[in-house]
Amino acid sequence: MSAASLRVATLPDGALRELGRTEGSTETLGLLVRDQHIRRLVLLRALLDAAQDAPAAVCPPKALRRLHDDWALLEAAERADRAAVRELLLYPLVGPWAQRCLHGLTAAAPTSGLRADLDHFAALATTGALRAGLPFTARVCAREGLLALPLLGALRVRTGPVDLSFDGGELTVRQRADTPVRVRVGADGAHADDPRWVPAIMLPAVLPDGAPVPLDDLHPYRTAGSGLERHGLSAAAGLDEGERKGWAESWAGVEPLLRLGGEHRPAEAAALLRCLVPLAPPPGSTVAGDGAAHCSGTRREAFGAVLSSKPSTPAFIASTLVHELQHTKLAALGELVPLHHEDGEPRHFAPWRSDPRPFDGLLQGAYSHLALADYWQRFALGAGSARHRDLSWAEHARCREQVGAVLPVLAGSAALTREGRILVNGMIGLYDQLADHPPPSGHRARAVAYVSTARVIWCQRNGSPGT
Repeated sequence: MSAASLRVATLPDGALRELGRTEGSTETLGLLVRDQHIRRLVLLRALLDAAQDAPAAVCPPKALRRLHDDWALLEAAERADRAAVRELLLYPLVGPWAQRCLHGLTAAAPTSGLRADLDHFAALATTGALRAGLPFTARVCAREGLLALPLLGALRVRTGPVDLSFDGGELTVRQRADTPVRVRVGADGAHADDPRWVPAIMLPAVLPDGAPVPLDDLHPYRTAGSGLERHGLSAAAGLDEGERKGWAESWAGVEPLLRLGGEHRPAEAAALLRCLVPLAPPPGSTVAGDGAAHCSGTRREAFGAVLSSKPSTPAFIASTLVHELQHTKLAALGELVPLHHEDGEPRHFAPWRSDPRPFDGLLQGAYSHLALADYWQRFALGAGSARHRDLSWAEHARCREQVGAVLPVLAGSAALTREGRILVNGMIGLYDQLADHPPPSGHRARAVAYVSTARVIWCQRNGSPGT
């Protein structure tokens, strides 16, 4: 699993202009994806090297031997089925786990939970062998009453060691004197008749030739270290059968609604989205998630994951994907090429936030809201009912006015790099283009009032922007 020799081509100016318009061809998005995949493989190798170099007090010899054994199992599984193992290693939620381990192995002071984090490598390695159809026997550790096997499912057991044996078709799970659980593993996933087994749920692919999208309510690292509360998000949600069904029913209507926002929107989702992490309904929403309140987010270390409470309608699931996948694109672009050299001081007004934003946060927010303004305008122009048109124009007007309030700050920065300047110029071009189809006057007037009020409240709370 060597990644050191892999390289990604420099991003062409044409690709930057595409991204500035919040679009991206198959080739452009492919460049971002490949770069992120290389970074993941390098991260995993760095984790193993850091464990090798760590003092025995941080990574004891027994733990190091286990890591090497797990790595060897992964390599054997990769030789048996490279595609299956790479899909597992590049799964978004492997990123937060690997970053957490690397931080613990290299921190100046001991960090709590490192031993448990390193133990998860065993679950990753055995899952790789299961997906590759490679027979093995292993002992892994269940945490908080759950043995999670990413992309396959989880077993509800007691916390502690669990013995696994796999003959290439059936996994047998034993723990103490409990009745063994037998899980059938095949191309269609992992299934068991035992109620202790919770299968992974896969939502249909966004496009017919794409990959299914995991709705991951089982992974132990899906929100670990994400600072959910700090970013205004609710906690991760474990779903019952009814809630899983509700997500699946809403998801069924997403693709045509994405397409209303342009052919590039479903293509973008198919290229970038690798899992959905359900969050609990935020305050102001009902348990079923059908209230007005909603929250969503992404994680830089979990490329391809979108965290979201259940939006009230398929249209809002679609717009959530449009919004969050812009963050995914821009974060990946910023790792590939520098976009600016501004400092990280939070001092800028953003009408979608009550707190001051750093320049990079302002750029991220403006980019995602510009995509939403474009999406809702296209939705409004193609909507078949007056109610849907009215709702769409309202969303479009608010988002465009919000972007217009901050574009001068972005465009006026002397710290933009050449690539950043091309990107921001593309954003300005799309912003101006949206004026070709203005919303009904009442919607624009309400949007102007909304942003003006947000600015007054922001200044009362934080002082004048830039001070």
